[in-house]
Amino acid sequence: MEQILDKVKTHSSPADLRITDMRVAFVVGAPMKCPIIKIMTNQGIEGYGEVRDGAHPNYALMLKRLILGENPCNVDKLFKKLKPFGGHARSGGGVSAIELALWDIVGKAYGVPVYQLLGGKYRDSVRMYCDTDVEGKNTGKAMGEALKKRRDVNGFTFLKMDLGIRLIQDEPGALSAPLGHLESFNEVNKKIQEAVKAGDQMQARWWRNRLTDLSNIPHPMTGIHITEKGFELLEEYVREVREVLGTDIPLAVDHFGHIGVEDCMKLAKRIDKYNLAWLEDMVPWFYTEQLVKLSKVSTTPLATGEDIYLKENFKPLLESGAVSVIHPDILTTGGVMETKKIGDMAQGYGVAMAVHMAETPVACMAAVHACAATENFLALEFHSNDVPWWQTMVNGLPKPVFNHGFIDVPETPGFGITSLNDEVLKEHANPAYPKLWASTEEWDEWTSNDRTWS
Repeated sequence: MEQILDKVKTHSSPADLRITDMRVAFVVGAPMKCPIIKIMTNQGIEGYGEVRDGAHPNYALMLKRLILGENPCNVDKLFKKLKPFGGHARSGGGVSAIELALWDIVGKAYGVPVYQLLGGKYRDSVRMYCDTDVEGKNTGKAMGEALKKRRDVNGFTFLKMDLGIRLIQDEPGALSAPLGHLESFNEVNKKIQEAVKAGDQMQARWWRNRLTDLSNIPHPMTGIHITEKGFELLEEYVREVREVLGTDIPLAVDHFGHIGVEDCMKLAKRIDKYNLAWLEDMVPWFYTEQLVKLSKVSTTPLATGEDIYLKENFKPLLESGAVSVIHPDILTTGGVMETKKIGDMAQGYGVAMAVHMAETPVACMAAVHACAATENFLALEFHSNDVPWWQTMVNGLPKPVFNHGFIDVPETPGFGITSLNDEVLKEHANPAYPKLWASTEEWDEWTSNDRTWS
């Protein structure tokens, strides 16, 4: 009998699954600061999720009390319980992280890949687009060479680069702005470094808050404008890139800087001729009418969405025809299912879905399953090509993970990750959060009146 049972594939008893704990590992350099969470169950099944890069793991830990003792297979029920505690950009990270981990558990409990739980797949492999930086002096030729290497050496078939006012801020006469506005960034950074060096953490924190105040001025309110010389320099940069790279590969563009919609319109018209895949986040996503205004003068597709929480907040962009590409981040939207719903909704408006992703293999593989299950998917971002240990953070995936710029969709349970590589995670742990998977019992017994209606 024992010999027979050894050959039988058995799974858990999903109806009896209960969440028993949540733990955290906080990694730096993958390429961002990335908190990974692990949700544990009474049957030994673990699910992995991730809080969006740059956010704190407490966004997830503060929600732990709401899921302890619950059956993780009831994903929709738990998501609706957590949903009020999310928000746009990084503040939605805790809800999304937990939602990811729940789907991973469900897949492992039933022995199926997550894409199957979303209705099946439209593709066997997911196209990745590679975001690219340049070390040293950032010229159009240098960026062109870096992008060419991504294509010719690494095999990527879709690329992205930055093109913004940072490239020209040191060029005399390229920008106009309120006196002292641009210089104040450098001055505040200098004050932060001085306070850190002196060991005055309170003063350093005060100056960091001032830097945040400067960075949080919405685009139309900065008063920064690009001069004719600045427009010529930016257009020349794109021209040089295309001369080196060629025009036969899609190239998206991002990080234009905090400039008003009128300057965006002028820049869009100047670079239309360079066959760009999309112009990303030229205007903040919540200025829908400005994006509509911009779309009427740009024949290059517009994209936005990485900072939007929940499906319903994408609807104004789609109804107004403001964008040609919707660009959610699975760690901001609310997770796997919400991202698929966003893609399905966009398809009804004739809009493609690309997916933003700049984190560890946990978020990446969760996104791979969502992208595989969404028909109008275009490409998934990858920003860690120069991080040699990126693939080694997890176990269970084929090595290498990439196949000529694509990731094959795993057929193994959950996201396809069998375990996390604690040695690698520990080596790259955030110094402020060095202990992996430490007890989080202080988050177990919060009491709070959380109801959002009377």
